[in-house]
Amino acid sequence: MSVVDLAGAASQSVEQVLTELGSTPSGLAASESVARRREYGSNVLVEHRVTVVGVLIRQLRNPLLILLAGAAAVSGGTGDPTDAIIIGLILALSIGLGFTNEYRSELAAIALHSSIRRRTVVRRDGARSEVDVSDLVPGDIVELSVGAIVPADLRLIEAVRLECDEAVLTGESATAAKSIAPVATGSPGADLSSCAFMGTVVHQGTATGVVVATGARTAFGKIAAGLGERTTSTAFQVGLRDFSRLLVAVAGSLTISIFVINIVLSRPLLEALLFSLAIAIGITPQLLPAIVSVSLATGSRHLARHKVLVKRLVTIEDLGNIELLFTDKTGTLTEGTITFDRALDGTGADAPAPFLLGLLCNEATMTADGPVGGNALDQAMYRTPQAATLLARADGPSAYHRLGALPFDHDRQLTRSACS
Repeated sequence: MSVVDLAGAASQSVEQVLTELGSTPSGLAASESVARRREYGSNVLVEHRVTVVGVLIRQLRNPLLILLAGAAAVSGGTGDPTDAIIIGLILALSIGLGFTNEYRSELAAIALHSSIRRRTVVRRDGARSEVDVSDLVPGDIVELSVGAIVPADLRLIEAVRLECDEAVLTGESATAAKSIAPVATGSPGADLSSCAFMGTVVHQGTATGVVVATGARTAFGKIAAGLGERTTSTAFQVGLRDFSRLLVAVAGSLTISIFVINIVLSRPLLEALLFSLAIAIGITPQLLPAIVSVSLATGSRHLARHKVLVKRLVTIEDLGNIELLFTDKTGTLTEGTITFDRALDGTGADAPAPFLLGLLCNEATMTADGPVGGNALDQAMYRTPQAATLLARADGPSAYHRLGALPFDHDRQLTRSACS
């Protein structure tokens, strides 16, 4: 299989793209998908890893800790091991508290991320099935329906009134209309109407597309890679860093000034040096790092009792300064799962007829493993006990044969299905 660029695929016909990707409208063979998975890797943007060294280095990047470490070294080198030991213990306590809390939080975050799974409908070996999004490979045939998040960069091979919300990539609030017609060669990314981009959302219609790029090779993945994983400093960190630099400047100025004055006054060189260093150590707040770490760690434990995960201790101070918080509810504060209870008529009484029509106009397909395809409501209707009852009846959906269906119309709030 040759490597296909998304812009190049957008300007080619469907047949050309499928040929270059070594695929067919029926999808890849299962054995071929396994081989391509080994070659291209998982369809993920970033592999979330945590290392002991990485978390430890993050704790050591503090000018105040460096100042205290220097003070401890000077104390030990000038024959005052007691101060050196005390300062060393304070440093160990501060670093240990920060490391322990952040390392545990990182592990918990990775476990939480690993527990989140998103699935999509693909065609493999000529049959429809649901697979984890991370298992997609170039050449896979993916089916999209209303509300679906596009799992990879796709070249569309079938599209019925398809519109995608591409705000995550372009910032444009209006949806983008899609079709299978090739675009002009050299068209910019925003004008690739024959493609669907990873991370965008199907706003209307249905479609089928062949995977062209996965993971970090997608348009969304390239943006994520460009941003990198480097976190910005919080206001609390900036303030603490500025204070530490001020202390270092003051300690250095005082040490040099006092040493020079003692030399001018003809004091013994060693005595002048020790006195200057003692002044520098004396103005250094040895307990400040420990107090900060203990306070932040206490806040982290209080939040943990309310099931709030804190990955970086320094963010607690910023969290306390928040006056207005916006958060995504679905799937974050809730399970993110739709369940269907029952259908009601205009008077609030049970009405099986609308439910039967909902099953007939359903875009999901019932398999031995449960409903496949469609949106969340389509699948929820099939999972109800009432659906199994209707399916078992002679006058239920099993007695009908679907001849065709139009996708859900957001303007009219309906879909149409022809059955016999």
